[in-house]
Amino acid sequence: MRKQLIECVPNFSEGNDMDIIRKITGSIEAVDGVRLLDVDPGKATNRTVVTFVGTPEEVVEAAFRAVETASELIDMRRHKGAHPRFGATDVCPLVPVSGITMEETVEYARKLARRIGEELDIPVYCYENAAFSGKRKNLAYCRSGEYEGLADKLGKEEWKPDFGRAEFNARSGAVAVGARDFLVAYNVNLNTTSTRRANAIAFDVREKGRARRKGNPITGEIVKDEKGDPVMIPGSLKAAKGIGWFIEEFGVAQVSLNLTNISITPVHTAYDEVFKKAEARGVRVTGSEIVGLIPLSAMIDAGKYFLRKQKRSVGVSERELIKIAVKSMGLDDLYPFKPEEKIIEYVLAGKDKKKLADMSLTDFADETSSESPAPGGGSVSAAMGAFGIALGTMVANLSSHKRGWDDRWEEFSEWAEKGRALQEELMFLVDEDTRSFNAIMDACSLPKKTAEEKEARTRAIEDATKYAAEVPLRVMETSVKAFELLRAMVETGNPNSVTDAGVGAMAVRSCVLGASLNVRINTAGIADSSFVSSLLSKADELEKEAVEQEKRITGLVLQKLK
Repeated sequence: MRKQLIECVPNFSEGNDMDIIRKITGSIEAVDGVRLLDVDPGKATNRTVVTFVGTPEEVVEAAFRAVETASELIDMRRHKGAHPRFGATDVCPLVPVSGITMEETVEYARKLARRIGEELDIPVYCYENAAFSGKRKNLAYCRSGEYEGLADKLGKEEWKPDFGRAEFNARSGAVAVGARDFLVAYNVNLNTTSTRRANAIAFDVREKGRARRKGNPITGEIVKDEKGDPVMIPGSLKAAKGIGWFIEEFGVAQVSLNLTNISITPVHTAYDEVFKKAEARGVRVTGSEIVGLIPLSAMIDAGKYFLRKQKRSVGVSERELIKIAVKSMGLDDLYPFKPEEKIIEYVLAGKDKKKLADMSLTDFADETSSESPAPGGGSVSAAMGAFGIALGTMVANLSSHKRGWDDRWEEFSEWAEKGRALQEELMFLVDEDTRSFNAIMDACSLPKKTAEEKEARTRAIEDATKYAAEVPLRVMETSVKAFELLRAMVETGNPNSVTDAGVGAMAVRSCVLGASLNVRINTAGIADSSFVSSLLSKADELEKEAVEQEKRITGLVLQKLK
């Protein structure tokens, strides 16, 4: 289970005074749980684009503080710049990155918009997916008239802001808060130096396409509609903008794409389509590059896409999927692709304390055997389950690749993918068990001098202990799901690996029984008797099921060995 991550890309109407910009970004960095990724000031536009990412509540808090700081430091009455704008913080979009839906992101965007309107007294218009009306989905529509026309606009009923009063804030103007999809800047490298060839390919694929012409498709007169606008021939990729250009540094031409919605056109789809259109024009694709950062999910999807094209199992490790994606799209053609620098989740993880799940086996064992009480039986139980499931997944992958079973690759790939998902959940719970124990220790260290402090401390300990009991129950629930995979691998998988699946079943059984002990010791200190009764009842059922399932699978293994 990956934690929820949101990206925020606010644009501030100041691109020259670095002291102001530093104070705004400083207010963002002061919030725990967010990380500043990029600051891009533009002198001509007098505008700075800031990018930061983090967990949703913290991103909303950091965004609010940044808007507040900008309202204190930027005076729109003095602002001049080449870019359209109507506020000190002109736009503030939230972008779902990982573990969160667009619908959830919209709710966070509206929560942020409400705070800005009510606490800072700045008119707020919600745009893109956060818009309350069709017209306001379009940012250009919301910003029409810009700052100079805002006072007049706010006097009209149709322009009543979504949040905040319909009164002109001369200093701060207005702000557009939205929720939009992740934009990936993606360039495809060509074996040509011709910008014209690259442009032709870009026009073939970009959604806008190219203008229709009379007679000669290159030099003929452009066909126009009744309004005098060019009639366009759409390109083959939705949610894609593109041009062709020559990169002197590398001596190659590129098709430069902005993929504005990677759920509609993912990077792997764009790569294959450019490859196809380039080949039709006698040009070869040599590789590609990601400009800036990309979500992990996009790389995982790309890896699975190319494995499926090879009719190979997709139930392999995250590392392997990324490697397949990099090699398939030539992301290391111009320079090395470093996942820790290009994948958002990895960039964030780089500053975090090392997790148990990232340790070597030796380090994990040494950490467990130390005098520290955590990691303990809960984390080790989750690790046993993860290893048991990994064995089942291994058998599925070996079966998918077995000579003579080529027509069954998809069947075993699906099993392997299910196994990987369960394994990843348990690896998360390896650390979550230790985190939940530490939360109890933190609650116990709270002050208890006054009656109020004592009550708060007691409540915090109770809540933390409840969660510490729920975590091993999650371990049990997740592990029990693996028996279906393990049984299937014994019955229908590669016969040479039948004992591996059997060992996997034994490890999962031990995981469930060990996690059950953890449930029981943690519930012993909980005052809520109905909560305890419910958890113990579930634990009893899961424990019984694990024992029965392991016995059945072990019996099948012994039959196969006769």
